[in-house]
Amino acid sequence: MKTVTVNLGERSYPIFIGQGLLGNPEFVQPYIQGKQVMIVSNETVSPLYLEKILPAFQGLNIEAVILPDGEQYKTLEVLNQIFDGLLGAKFDRQATLVALGGGVVGDMTGFAAACYQRGVEFIQIPTTLLAQVDSSVGGKTGVNHALGKNMIGAFHQPQCVIVDTDTLNTLPDRELSAGLAEVIKYGLIDDLEFLDWLETNIDALIKRDPEALNYAIARSCQNKARIVSLDEKESGVRALLNLGHTFGHAIETGMGYGTYLHGEAIAVGMVLAAQLSQAMDWLSQEDVQRVVRLLKRCHLPTTIPSTMTADDMWQRMQVDKKARDGKVRLVLMQKLGLSLLTDQYDLTQLHQVLTLGQQEMTT
Repeated sequence: MKTVTVNLGERSYPIFIGQGLLGNPEFVQPYIQGKQVMIVSNETVSPLYLEKILPAFQGLNIEAVILPDGEQYKTLEVLNQIFDGLLGAKFDRQATLVALGGGVVGDMTGFAAACYQRGVEFIQIPTTLLAQVDSSVGGKTGVNHALGKNMIGAFHQPQCVIVDTDTLNTLPDRELSAGLAEVIKYGLIDDLEFLDWLETNIDALIKRDPEALNYAIARSCQNKARIVSLDEKESGVRALLNLGHTFGHAIETGMGYGTYLHGEAIAVGMVLAAQLSQAMDWLSQEDVQRVVRLLKRCHLPTTIPSTMTADDMWQRMQVDKKARDGKVRLVLMQKLGLSLLTDQYDLTQLHQVLTLGQQEMTT
């Protein structure tokens, strides 16, 4: 087992990474202050893992809320099901919420914890690769709006994160690939050594080799923990974690939530970011091809959906949390492994990248 710490002073917390962690009270009970525990899961994950985690909460008052599964249910309306469960069980300010599932469950549980009685504690038990390497770490919580992804939410840090890599054995291939997009992101933004490792070991990750997965998850969490520790509320360097996300969120909202998995949309977004970086003479064509090749090896999409025009993309990109004074700021790459947040790009070049973004790139 590996432990990664997110250093946030008094609100620091551990990320436990290993096999067979579910159901072990050692990783749970020290992080629960009261007796009331509300487990939030979904209709897909709860039959697989709800019973397995219960021994970790022995001696506590446990309730559960089971949500529908899918990005399209990440809404304020569905969020109310969690509040209904908490209020119906008469849970107080000493209650702890536990998120058991992927990124949607984690984001919604964390947001509910941030709001309930103006803030209660919560624990993350992510069961998808994407949640394990990204969304469960860092305290971003929220729900979607029809006009923009994750535009309603709060920063609310968990007490701990428990990553049991055995849960990936039941993860569909498509969702594993989507998670790998976020893993690759860490190499592109500021860890070229990790990017090199991924190119050598990507086939082992796709085959779910436990040793390779443990290393990739720990390295990803270390990268994110370091950046979150420097900039908890995304006033600066943390925005770099959004490489490809402004483009990707536009695809998710434009195509309808759930049509593209988050990681699939981010894969396309990272290619577009690389292509715009090339247009600005920061990346070479070979650099861009290197990004595309790695994503394609993960069976991820690399082009804008054929039904979305450049204008569709641009209109949706303008609804973005990184925007300042009406300007859309993008995370681009000065070179592979070195990224920056900027609004100093040529709109004509951006429009050209979006216009050509439906075309497959030869690698």
